Amino acid sequence: MTANPTNLAGKLRHYAAGITAIDADYVRPLVDAVHLIVDGGRAAFVDTGTTFSVPNLLGALDLAGLDPADVDWVLTTHVHLDHAGGAGALMRELPNARCVVHPRGARHLIEPAKLVAGSIVVYGEEQFRRLYGEIVPIPAGRVHAPADGERIRLGGRELELIHTPGHALHHYCIVDREHAAIFPGDTFGLSYRDFDVDGREFVFPAAAPVHFDPEALCASIDRLMSYRPRAMYLTHYGEVRDLERLAAQLKDRVRALAVLGRRLADHPERTALLRTEMFALMSGWLDEHGWPGGAAERHRLLDADVEINSQGVEHWATNQ
Repeated sequence: MTANPTNLAGKLRHYAAGITAIDADYVRPLVDAVHLIVDGGRAAFVDTGTTFSVPNLLGALDLAGLDPADVDWVLTTHVHLDHAGGAGALMRELPNARCVVHPRGARHLIEPAKLVAGSIVVYGEEQFRRLYGEIVPIPAGRVHAPADGERIRLGGRELELIHTPGHALHHYCIVDREHAAIFPGDTFGLSYRDFDVDGREFVFPAAAPVHFDPEALCASIDRLMSYRPRAMYLTHYGEVRDLERLAAQLKDRVRALAVLGRRLADHPERTALLRTEMFALMSGWLDEHGWPGGAAERHRLLDADVEINSQGVEHWATNQ
């Protein structure tokens, strides 16, 4: 596979502690990040983007002066395809890597047919193929399913893997205690750089179907914060640091989604109303944040998340 995508340097954000965010080229710029961690000449990828993202990842590895054989781990926080759709294609390029997947998700990367079928239900066949392409299976012997709290080594650092339900039952996060850093996948929500105001980050929950659980998600956020991190490295998107404020807002917003879902659960026009009110709710959060964009720009940046969150909240609210 070619590892020389156009303008790769412009797709990278370099942070402290050997961490780089690589744009996965998913949907639009600065939506989906893959994080490369380098320590002592060894490397790990946190999440993978899609199969179409793999050239960017290999190119970033090359720019870091590393070979594919230097990668020890592919850490897929969960098996939603914007996080793990490219895992199989990437693993084909990395002869020494093991793919770490939550025990509930491992079978879906080893034999992805059910994962693909479920995703097609959400996205439709045409959009699924356009977004994700081919989902390549990973040989079972190269997949590792960690216990909650298991620790692995990368170069000279230790990474702790903790199970964090709420967004998905097959979700775990990666804790780097030495550097006070956490890679939370979708557990700490989404924070697009488009919504930054005077350096202040905006955050909102990821309530995708079918495992959204408000109570579990708030507990998982508290668990992450119990490590007293200085930075989180979100798949959507990159480093955020004002963590006490963001954690409080995120939990409030998770609860607001639950209130919305309960209120509309028995309404005959529930599905349509959820989308309308979800957009209004999220737009109101942007107003509180001081983001000045108008309605057209808000729809452009939020509509995909409004759709997914509405599906997740509706599934949760109607299955209590």
